[in-house]
Amino acid sequence: MQRTLVKTAHDATGPMDAIFLQGWVRTRRDAKAFSFVELNDGSSLKGLQIVVDASLADYPQVARAHTGASVEVHGQLVESKGSGQKWEVVATQFKVVGEADGTYPLQKKGHTLEFLREIAHLRPRSNLFGAVFRVRSRLAYAVHQFFQERGFHYVHAPIITASDAEGAGEMFRVSTLDPKSPPLTPEGAVDYAEDFFARPTFLTVSGQLEAEIFACALSNVYTFGPTFRAENSNTSRHAAEFWMIEPEVAFCDLNGDMDLAEEFVKHLIRDVKTHCAADLEFFGKFVDKELLARLDFVLEKPFVRCSYTEAVEILNASGRQWEHPVQWGDNLQAEHERYLTEEHFKCPVTVYNYPRAIKAFYMRVNAPDAQGRETVAAMDLLVPGIGEIIGGSQREERLDVLRESMARHGLEEKPYWWYLDLRRYGTVPHAGFGLGFERMLMFATGVANIRDVIPFARTPGTAEF
Repeated sequence: MQRTLVKTAHDATGPMDAIFLQGWVRTRRDAKAFSFVELNDGSSLKGLQIVVDASLADYPQVARAHTGASVEVHGQLVESKGSGQKWEVVATQFKVVGEADGTYPLQKKGHTLEFLREIAHLRPRSNLFGAVFRVRSRLAYAVHQFFQERGFHYVHAPIITASDAEGAGEMFRVSTLDPKSPPLTPEGAVDYAEDFFARPTFLTVSGQLEAEIFACALSNVYTFGPTFRAENSNTSRHAAEFWMIEPEVAFCDLNGDMDLAEEFVKHLIRDVKTHCAADLEFFGKFVDKELLARLDFVLEKPFVRCSYTEAVEILNASGRQWEHPVQWGDNLQAEHERYLTEEHFKCPVTVYNYPRAIKAFYMRVNAPDAQGRETVAAMDLLVPGIGEIIGGSQREERLDVLRESMARHGLEEKPYWWYLDLRRYGTVPHAGFGLGFERMLMFATGVANIRDVIPFARTPGTAEF
């Protein structure tokens, strides 16, 4: 008999004479003449109650159905006599597939997030993490849906790269050389010409540069894959391995880039509200009581656009004593970003036209402002509770300006010869951005730590699972 998922059973429009379920025991309650077993298979937040009569031939199996055990149930789907549930299953066959003894750590009690991170192999069975990863799955689908419906082409950017898209240098090296006795050059340096790729290579921090190649051929493209940063940071917003969505659009300027980013974020929120309503209700009740109202507010209100210069003026006029005082030319910190979104504007904010000196080499240089200060056509989309969720820019399409920017950043042209060629052969204005998928999940669920929205967190000192 074909298996029915718990979610499908909950959505049934009428009783069913025969139903077959497989899943894991959440709880079991025994009475004199029958037992109640709550079964969950991960398809929905809510489990399904199984009623096993003591007269059933399989009833001795119930004694082995401890919390965490896997079971198979044949039975009838009937209207529930209890409150809070529409349907229940009266078992006609009950079988324990895999037992769970008394050491099973996910008993019916509260567990801290720190403890659940220590059992990452079991935490998806908890209510919280089952909900998180159902939302993650749905949002990944919504990402592809958004771009595919708008004529974008999906590009698989390489994970191993010889170039640093950010110019930050905080990258994980990829090498097959023997670390105990690597080959050396006559000068005594490691000879990477003897390495697998015959040059220094790294795990990528971004698929942007490769996406630009395809945007200059296919017009509208996006990447969606893992990226890596060897930044020794233990904050709630940083991980060494995370997923990025990076669209790149030919014949597009900064305004078009900001329009696309706003439309994209709203699409994702709208989709998850439609398809993950029960999970969001759970988050709104147990994780962040303001979550649902905040998501609705984001959908209903246009995002504010504020220049970097205006943002600095707002921050300095706030009267706040900042942990990181800000003046023109400084990076905005999380406390600044959250003040702009949560207290000053009370909505998502797109900050644009950042100082040239604090941004990447590939961003398009603007004309100097009235004070002679240089900015680039960059933008960051900030959201309440998180801060920056998207960073993007119009790219520098002028060969001479790009070469000068690379020199400013101390980058040699040789490794980027192909990137410069894009400006030599049919250059066009183009723009794009990167959305940190985990930060989007944090915003959509109210979960405050990036370690709790990715299946297996990679942070300094942590790579167990």
